[in-house]
Amino acid sequence: MSAVTEVQNNTTEALAALVDGGEDALVTLVAGETRVAAHRAVLAAASPVFKAMFAHDMLEASCGQVSIDDVEGPVLKLLVAYTYTLRAPQLPDTAPQLLAVADKYGLSALKAACERQLISQLAVETAAATAVTAVRHSCPDATRAAIAFIKDHLQVVATRGWADAVLEYPQEVNQVIRQLREPPAEASSPTATGGGSTPNSDSQPHSGHSRTPAAAAPPTSARHTPPPDDAAVSRFRSLSGEERGRRLIEAAVVRLLLSVASHPNVRDHRGWTPLHWAAYYGHAEAAAALLQAGADRGATTDYGWTPLDIARQYNRHHLIEMLTEH
Repeated sequence: MSAVTEVQNNTTEALAALVDGGEDALVTLVAGETRVAAHRAVLAAASPVFKAMFAHDMLEASCGQVSIDDVEGPVLKLLVAYTYTLRAPQLPDTAPQLLAVADKYGLSALKAACERQLISQLAVETAAATAVTAVRHSCPDATRAAIAFIKDHLQVVATRGWADAVLEYPQEVNQVIRQLREPPAEASSPTATGGGSTPNSDSQPHSGHSRTPAAAAPPTSARHTPPPDDAAVSRFRSLSGEERGRRLIEAAVVRLLLSVASHPNVRDHRGWTPLHWAAYYGHAEAAAALLQAGADRGATTDYGWTPLDIARQYNRHHLIEMLTEH
């Protein structure tokens, strides 16, 4: 029996039991200023989480009100509507939030429908957010689709959406980066690590970039960097939580910029290149690798800003020197 068929049968029985349920059959779901009344039996039939909540008479359920955190009012209404109709709404803008709440309350069929929506609407500006959502909520199909999309559209890593994802979800972005750097299955072999080959060097064995040590070094070194010594680990652990978080974010930014060294002049919707972003974040290592890979230091954004202009604006002294030395 499929999950949907089982829920349909349970919901039919639950609706039949509501005829004489009285006021105690209702519970109020609250999200911000939005309040939605729903039948306990219907919610329990659709969601194992609600079922457990009502069966164990948890505090929220016993007082007749359940708070749904991190959900906007319109999404809450869609959630309740689904428990009654078992029809997933075709509203692309709500798919990420609805997927998250479906995952939280065990609505597997709704989660699957939202995952399909996310895959169907992949775009350069939304791919980073989709990848993060897929990783956070264990959506293997959406994760694979987002990773494949980003590999085919490397300008994703130069968008504001990617930068926002790095700042807000560094752990998830690190997982995405690891998968982006994985070679294709057919390229994997016992001798691959010995040659230090990467997907880029395999696909372009005779390109100028593969013959440039500085351009080839970042991906290889990132894959074969030895583990830090005990003293380095101890120093890192001695930092405050905020400082550890900041350094992890910076590391993620450096890794993503180095990962596009073979495509150094991709642009986002505002005309920013990876070199612009390296200047913005002040990452000299990434900037050096991008320059060695052929990044255009004279590239201008839609507003006419060069990487050097960005570096000067944010007082990135090392980058100012690097970008003006020639």
